[in-house]
Amino acid sequence: MLLTAEHISLNFGLKQLLDDVTLYLNEGDKIGIIGINGTGKSSFLRILAGEQVPDEGKVTLDPNVQVSFLSQNPNMDENATVLEQVFADFSSDVRALMEYEAKTMLTRLGITDFDQKVGTLSGGQRKRVALASVLLHPADVLILDEPTNHLDSDMVLWLEGHLQKFTGGLIMVTHDRYFLERVSNRITELSHCHIRHYEANYSKYLELKTQQEEMEQAAQRKRQSILRVEYQWIMRGAQARRTKNKDRIARYEELKAQTGPETDQSVQMATLSSRLGRKTVELKDVSKSFGDKKVLDHFSYGVARDDRVGIVGRNGAGKSTLLNLIAGKLFPDSGTVDWGETVRIGYFSQEGRELDLNQRVYDFIHEIAGEVKTREGNFSASQMMERFLFPTQLQGQPIGKLSGGERRRLYLLSVLMEAPNILLLDEPTNDLDVTTLAILEEYLETFPGAVIAVSHDRYFLDKMADQIFEVGEGGIVRRFVGNYSDYLEKRRQEERNLEKAGKKEKTVRQEKPARQKKLKFTFKEQHEFDTIEEDIAALEEQIAQVEEAMSAAGSDYVKLQELTERQTALTAQLEEKMDRWVYLTDLAERIAAQE
Repeated sequence: MLLTAEHISLNFGLKQLLDDVTLYLNEGDKIGIIGINGTGKSSFLRILAGEQVPDEGKVTLDPNVQVSFLSQNPNMDENATVLEQVFADFSSDVRALMEYEAKTMLTRLGITDFDQKVGTLSGGQRKRVALASVLLHPADVLILDEPTNHLDSDMVLWLEGHLQKFTGGLIMVTHDRYFLERVSNRITELSHCHIRHYEANYSKYLELKTQQEEMEQAAQRKRQSILRVEYQWIMRGAQARRTKNKDRIARYEELKAQTGPETDQSVQMATLSSRLGRKTVELKDVSKSFGDKKVLDHFSYGVARDDRVGIVGRNGAGKSTLLNLIAGKLFPDSGTVDWGETVRIGYFSQEGRELDLNQRVYDFIHEIAGEVKTREGNFSASQMMERFLFPTQLQGQPIGKLSGGERRRLYLLSVLMEAPNILLLDEPTNDLDVTTLAILEEYLETFPGAVIAVSHDRYFLDKMADQIFEVGEGGIVRRFVGNYSDYLEKRRQEERNLEKAGKKEKTVRQEKPARQKKLKFTFKEQHEFDTIEEDIAALEEQIAQVEEAMSAAGSDYVKLQELTERQTALTAQLEEKMDRWVYLTDLAERIAAQE
């Protein structure tokens, strides 16, 4: 057992978040924690990581267990470089040993300027730098709060593979349902201040949860039936005689006092939209660059009234730029963007509105609209907030008292209160809970206007999109019909076709009688041959230094583990260099022989 949390309770102001909660983490456990926004998931993770003290209960770790924690909003040194921030909690000698691995992981996460100051990074870049630091840190327990936020699809797939191979214990909060499905082997649901454990991945959890709810509902129906019978008996008895069966009356009162199963409330989204005319939004031959980087190149697209478009691509490719052009928040360098007179765009951006943390929740929504018309009737601002799980007592609170997920939900409500007829969604799944996401997906199915969404959430794109736009290098946008899984299959088929074409071309070349070419080094090979012996000597020296450090480490388990991993990596590099040296030396001898 790596970590034990027993009888944890936490109160946040007037709100009880955790009440006598217990969790055990064993080696190999990969726990996904789910629950609606505001139930205390992030607070629970901070308690498990030792960064927040509970009101009651305690967290116990084995003395030799190392914990690495990714918070939802990591604290960083604004003046540090990217590389300095990654190694902020590492000793200087470890940094020297692991710098190569750090740069490789940062590059994998889309961070290539290692000397850039943290203060100049975007929110998404900062989260990825923090993630790299957490994953590099030798740890027995990983605690991750929304690790897939701000990652593109390729990065998410890489992180999936990395965590699947992790042999320690993992506890994470994530709303990426495919990620939960493929990484977790236990689901822990936080609801009404308590937690319930399921020995299952996400799809099995849904099955078990449905069975459990059906059993609880059946038990509740049986209880109500017994209550009716007993009530009738008591009423008859009251008329017939004064002395009743005291035990039976006591059982009736006990049954009457029982409460039914607790169920989570869910967001109720009424369809809000205004009339959309024939002319919507049309982009004609649009190009856009930032400095030397072209993010859109001669792109044309007319938004259809019932479009359901998912936009994918690497981070920084230009996905958000495309949404900003459609929304009129950016203007193209060339080409035109035309909007119809009836177009009302609702833009749910990554950053969200600048919220005044001192403003009351009710005042923020009421300023947008005091009342809205829906297919279900008219609703006041207060009623709409209740439908979005902001009860009366919460409406009077300042926005600063809300959790990150609750603020995101409030922002979504503010967008929908404007009754848009074209919805632009930029990473809508970030920080929204699984329940709200499922309801948002149902809402989009019935939304009478166009929906265009940038998302890395594959489950969301499978549910929402019927066409995919892929924003690629050089501002080229490719279009695919179908949802994300269809798009992925077409991409794989293209790769298979290219591979077959390459093999065929290679076979044709082999069949043709080739003229005897004169052997010679390429410029790169010549340089490599000239320096490879120095590289090998340097690697051998580094390995020797690591071995000396291992001898000096004594019984320092953490340092020994770090040094052992470094020794393994250096040995692999040395073997690769030796193989390369053999090849280059043989080639040099054959070149010399032909001369």
